[in-house]
Amino acid sequence: MKTTIHFNGKEYTADLSKGHDLSIPLVAGEDRVSAWYVPPIRIEPVKMGEWTGSVAAGASVNFRNIFFNPHGHGTHTESYGHISKEIYSVNEVMQKHFFVAQIITVTPIREGEDYIIHKSQIAEQCIAGIEAIILRTMPNGDEKMHRKYSSSNPPYLHHEAASWMCENNIKHLLLDLPSVDREEDGGKLLAHHAFWNYPAAPRKDATITEMIYVREEIKDGLYLLNLQTAPFENDATPSRPVVFGLYL
Repeated sequence: MKTTIHFNGKEYTADLSKGHDLSIPLVAGEDRVSAWYVPPIRIEPVKMGEWTGSVAAGASVNFRNIFFNPHGHGTHTESYGHISKEIYSVNEVMQKHFFVAQIITVTPIREGEDYIIHKSQIAEQCIAGIEAIILRTMPNGDEKMHRKYSSSNPPYLHHEAASWMCENNIKHLLLDLPSVDREEDGGKLLAHHAFWNYPAAPRKDATITEMIYVREEIKDGLYLLNLQTAPFENDATPSRPVVFGLYL
């Protein structure tokens, strides 16, 4: 199934049967991606008296509880409610689900003990008018699917890059890191604040999606992004971004 997208005065085609899933699945167990010191995901059958919600244990259905943290386990999408005093659910943001996006590959620049993504690295590649930026950082091995990020000082986004995205009306930022900010920054969260323009004039229709994985075979360029989110009323929710190549 194909669809037509008009962008910057040109007509593009996207094949909706050929999507690329950028999400990292939520899977129980130790050898899975995690951040912020959260324990592993637990998926366990419900137990009520002598009854256990497992077909293998004799029940007629599987009936399981899931224990996870949206920020620390796998791909998730956030609203500005992540940093605000007021409660603002990401579920309120997602009234639209398809966006013109650009995948950009960057190599964070080493500065002392840090690796930082700078404004120039994004601005020099960015196509005017896009609604979403998808950042793939190098190196890009599949260890991103199970990396333990806690206490590792991962790369992060310079707040000036986040400000540039805000000024250029980039509504959705997706990246393959656990946070746009430094792991330990004294609670400043400069890039979060800059991207959402909080508290001056919060961008209620903007989101940040973290801990995606963009495989090597997915090339840089223009895509149609379908940002699928679970309908949790919370500042963050598990999500599944899927991209479809845009072709003239």
